[in-house]
Amino acid sequence: MVTKWHSTKFPGVRYREHNTRKHGVGKDKYFAIRYQKDGKRKEEGLGWYTEGWSANKAAIVLAELKKGFVTGEGPTRLSEKREAAKEKKAQKQARKREEEIDALTFGNFFEETYFPQSKPNKSPRSWAREDQFYRLWIFPVIGEKPLKKISPLDLERIKKNMAEVGRAPRSIHYCLAVIRQVFNFARAVSLYEGDHPVSKIKKPKVDNRRLRFLTKEEASRLLKELELRSQQLHDMALLSLHCGLRAGEIFDLTWSDVDLEHGVLMLKDTKGGKNRPAFMTEEVKHTLRSLKRGGPGDLVFTDRKGNKVKEISNACSKAVKDLGLNEGIEDKRYLVTFHSLRHTFASWLVENGTDLYTVKELLGHSTLAMTERYSHLSNGKLQKAVQDLDRSLANRTSNKLRPTMKMKTNEE
Repeated sequence: MVTKWHSTKFPGVRYREHNTRKHGVGKDKYFAIRYQKDGKRKEEGLGWYTEGWSANKAAIVLAELKKGFVTGEGPTRLSEKREAAKEKKAQKQARKREEEIDALTFGNFFEETYFPQSKPNKSPRSWAREDQFYRLWIFPVIGEKPLKKISPLDLERIKKNMAEVGRAPRSIHYCLAVIRQVFNFARAVSLYEGDHPVSKIKKPKVDNRRLRFLTKEEASRLLKELELRSQQLHDMALLSLHCGLRAGEIFDLTWSDVDLEHGVLMLKDTKGGKNRPAFMTEEVKHTLRSLKRGGPGDLVFTDRKGNKVKEISNACSKAVKDLGLNEGIEDKRYLVTFHSLRHTFASWLVENGTDLYTVKELLGHSTLAMTERYSHLSNGKLQKAVQDLDRSLANRTSNKLRPTMKMKTNEE
């Protein structure tokens, strides 16, 4: 049903009434304006009385548009006015957001955004350690500073504070890594732009690579001890020792990844970001066949509640302690941990004559440099070179000690 338009006391402003909707005792009114532009009559709707519109307000809008016609400044159509208002609002919101970002402190972002969102993806041990670094070393220096105002000099202060109380280079390195993760997260959620200050400072040199690997006798004793404590822990340790798997790769393993017929484990989305195969020994095949096989998407190993395992049980470190494998050892690089099993896998391969490139592929290292730590275990070429040098030096010394004929001089 077409409703009738009614004129108002303001030229160019009119309204129509709603058939049923009311405001008070009267019917709701829809206001519109009419004007000439470029020789053509234009009409644009404004809105309802119940939305805040009135004949007087409509007349003011029409006057602003007419002023735009005359002066050439400002909007000449209601759609232009609305677009200008929308843009002004967007600019105001952008300025407000920029001000909020400028004022965002490291502490507020860490506590309210970074930590709550990253915590579910970290092991309890990792997030507890991050929290400790934040409270002890990071917050006292940069916690109340805006992200944008944190400089490399601030981070040098953190390094200095930690070094002065004897914290190891590895701990300082880890602390800086936490700060780097926070800045990367802020950049990912568009709360920080550009390079972060961690990229502009010199990190302490740390060689924290494991140097200890187990003998076959030690490995056998450890597996037997683990089996007495936990069959599942024993089975996971066997996969690391015989196939070179990381703990996280074992936790992620599903039955669709297990191909017993061909003796292959397919490791997906590993630490290096790639998929890679791992090859089973007969003992690993036997162990996996003994387990109750689930559906393709089911995890091979779960915790007591049937959920994904998040960390290696303390039973592993207790077994190592009871066997005395770490007795008298203070250098952490020589301590036996669960990760030592993967390191042992690689060491045994090299000792057995496997070339470093093959070991690199089996371990899933991104570069050969990561595998070169095992080069000293290879087929003795380096040792042989030194032994050859030793023999040549011995021959030269022997020649010097031989008696020589006395040379005649002119005086004789």
